[in-house]
Order: sequence, then C-alpha cells, then structure tokens
Amino acid sequence: MMTAIENLHYAIGELAYAVAAADGEIQKEERDKFHHIVATEIRCKDYGFDISDIIFRVLDKDRRMDTEQTYTSAMQIIKTNSHYLSPKLKSTFITVMEKLAKAFPPVTASEQKLLERFKTDIAPINGDPIFYEPKK
Repeated sequence: MMTAIENLHYAIGELAYAVAAADGEIQKEERDKFHHIVATEIRCKDYGFDISDIIFRVLDKDRRMDTEQTYTSAMQIIKTNSHYLSPKLKSTFITVMEKLAKAFPPVTASEQKLLERFKTDIAPINGDPIFYEPKK
C-alpha cells in the first residue's frame, strides 16, 4: 500500500510515461532517459521511499498503454491525493512533463496536446498546507 505522496509520484510517472509513449512504443534508450529525467527531477531526500522503485513499477507495466485511460486514471490518483500536492511539487511535476516531452524529439502534436491538457487540468488542484508544510 502506497502513501498519498507515493501515489502522487506514481501518477506523475504514469502521465510522463504516457507522454513519452504517445508517439509509439518506448525503446530501451528512451526507457533509460525517462528514468533518469524523472528520478533526477523528483528525487528528494526527505521522502522515506525510493523514487526509482516507483518509476520502475511504471516502466515494468510497459504494455500497449491506452493513453486516454492512463491519463484519466493518473489524474484521478492526483485528485484523490491532492491534499499533499504542494505548489513546489506541482511545479516539479509540470517540469518533469515538459522535459520528457522535449527529451524524445520531435515533440509530436499528440504529446504537445497531452502536455497542455495536463497543465490545464492540474492548475486548479491545490494541496492543503496542513499536509505538506513541516510541523513547527
């Protein structure tokens, strides 16, 4: 059972993977690049879990993903766990998505559309500081 924070990271991993896969099957080189970008951008020493493990869970599901179904499912996970979505984490998630879209040139129309949709859909979702700010 994953925590709310782990669920948020898993969801962004799925969304990122959907963007990377939007132009076709992901090759080994792309898998490696995907893992590196996500792990680098959302690595945090304060978490009691290994982000790499979560990313590999997403990659291990490597199947012919239905992009729409994956997107809808991941956004539902984000909404369900949104109370932990700090402004900093939201910004990091957007950065991850943008870097991944650019990492696999060319950025296709479907990738760009998914990225813009994500930015629009995540914009109104705000966490509750009581859950993500350190206790004083």
